[in-house]
Amino acid sequence: MELKQYYRVIRKRIFLIVVIVIAACTVTGINSFFYTDSVYRANAKLIVSQSLEYEGTQVMNVSLIQSNIMLINSYKEIIHSSAILNKVVEKYPDLQATAGEINSKITVSAANDSQVMNITVIDSSYKRAAEIANAVSTVFKENIPAIMHVDNVTILSEADTTINGAPINTSPLLSVITSFIVSLMIAIGIVFLLDHLDDTVKTEAD
Repeated sequence: MELKQYYRVIRKRIFLIVVIVIAACTVTGINSFFYTDSVYRANAKLIVSQSLEYEGTQVMNVSLIQSNIMLINSYKEIIHSSAILNKVVEKYPDLQATAGEINSKITVSAANDSQVMNITVIDSSYKRAAEIANAVSTVFKENIPAIMHVDNVTILSEADTTINGAPINTSPLLSVITSFIVSLMIAIGIVFLLDHLDDTVKTEAD
């Protein structure tokens, strides 16, 4: 098919293309601007590190580092447990959240062969997400010695509650632009499909 033929096919059904694109962009815009809430992420870091004391000097060894890394899997489960989250609710009533609500907002992760744990909280308010991340970190650090009989957790960095975090979900304008591009491609595809399926005689050559 030559370029002129492509142009004729598109021009013939340009109204259909316009309708599909406008409908898709309108639906996406309404949903993005009026029915989609911004979502924010805050992150706090903990380090699992315990050293041995030798002749008055703190030293580390490979086996101890490996033990700390292996403990992280247990620590992930402990952070999600009611033993920690109930204390967070009790100590920080200003969060106005139940243990179940906090549990659904937090994610605990750690890179392979790393002693650093990340407590990530996702919420509709950045400040609240940061406060939850810091509260969980603090309560976990305070209670882990009693739970595991070992004091090897240190807060490496807290979530900054003084900044205005940017939302992590797609902006409404970007959603509309994406919808425009995708719907235009789909509409053109439909137009060419309809033309291919149309076996009526249109020209003398046909």
